[in-house]
Amino acid sequence: MNYKLVAIDLDDTLLADDLTISPQTVEAMREATNQGVTVTLATGRMFQSAVQYAISIELDVPIITYQGAYIKNVLSEEVVFERLVPYKLSVKLIQDLRKKNKHIQIYLNDELYVEQDNNYIRDYSKASNVPYIVVDDLLEQMKQSHTEPIKILIIDDPAEIQKLKTEYQQEYKERLHITLSKPHFLEITHPEATKGNAIRYLAEQKGITMEQVIAIGDSYNDRDMIELAGLGVAMGNGRQEIKDIANYVTKTNNDHGVWEVFQKFVLQSR
Repeated sequence: MNYKLVAIDLDDTLLADDLTISPQTVEAMREATNQGVTVTLATGRMFQSAVQYAISIELDVPIITYQGAYIKNVLSEEVVFERLVPYKLSVKLIQDLRKKNKHIQIYLNDELYVEQDNNYIRDYSKASNVPYIVVDDLLEQMKQSHTEPIKILIIDDPAEIQKLKTEYQQEYKERLHITLSKPHFLEITHPEATKGNAIRYLAEQKGITMEQVIAIGDSYNDRDMIELAGLGVAMGNGRQEIKDIANYVTKTNNDHGVWEVFQKFVLQSR
């Protein structure tokens, strides 16, 4: 198969545990781009966090951020796709999470807001390399920003996150997309905001079929793009249920797994 689009998750996939991309992987991605392959990122991260890596790789394409809720071009900064969490549901979620005394993060206009300055947000900010804004009231901030959240994120103990995931999936069903990016991260977005939908949108814009797409990921939020892609690849360090549905399991994120995919399926076939 002559693959024409490669979509790659960031954390625990393209990024090693030290949050760097190996030089040989960057070289392979640039070589594929030079050969006419569209190489993009598909991450739960904010655009302002993900774009730092895209620039270092020298990508000039729309990248998929916020689990697929926000697709924006790296250089022109044109937003080509956006799906926001509906206002009434956002209010209901935030009020319920306050009652449960959960740590809540909301993302408005690609800015990160919280009501509490704690270890959760400090660790998140450091790992993502993005600033955050502490406000008295997230609901009031939504009104002042004149927009709805791109994403709502809850951070907690993995057991608590699993309980919350089960509860909210039953309550909101098709009205929201609820997934885990890490065992302690519950991510809530618009129902159409999934990595798989975002990749399908980009492929259609470029006249590329899903059979010509490679999707590479490691975790629960990568499931639909791995299932939809012509070649769904799971990382060697990925969740077992993701490996089980993948067409191919590559090496780990610390052992140049993404590089191996480019060598085996993209560069050698051209």
